[in-house]
This record gives sequence, structure tokens and C-alpha cells, in this order.
Amino acid sequence: AAGAEVQLTHKEFEMLRYLMENRGIVVSRDLLLDRVWGYSIAGETRTVDAHVQTLRKKLSEACPEAATYIETVRGVGYRLKA
Repeated sequence: AAGAEVQLTHKEFEMLRYLMENRGIVVSRDLLLDRVWGYSIAGETRTVDAHVQTLRKKLSEACPEAATYIETVRGVGYRLKA
């Protein structure tokens, strides 16, 4: 239900917070790795993708349309809808 509380891990919360702070701006997977995890691994972006998928699932359980709030920008990263 809309307004329902969503339980997030620390990393999920930090990633959502960073996307919210940069609403409408495409954020690369590498930048998310650096800002949320504090490190960069050349070529390794599956961690970010996995966390985005989990975050979308949790948000959609609370509000079905919330799954579309985080947009995938193919080959670049993610953007929170403005």
C-alpha cells in the first residue's frame, strides 16, 4: 500500500539517497560504486545492478508504480525520475 514502510539495507538506503540527491541525472554504475561502496572495481558493476533490482522489488511491494521510479539508462547507469 502507498505509504507503507519499506525495510532497506544500509547500502540500498545509501544508493536511493544518492539517486534522490541527483534526481533526473544519469548516475553511472562506477560512480554509484564509488559513492555508496567507497571503492571502484574496473568492469565490475553486477553489485550495483543486483542492489538496484532488490531496491526496485522492495519499493514495488510498497507501491507498485515505484518500481518504475529508478530508470535504467542502457550502457551508462541509473536515473531517478525527475
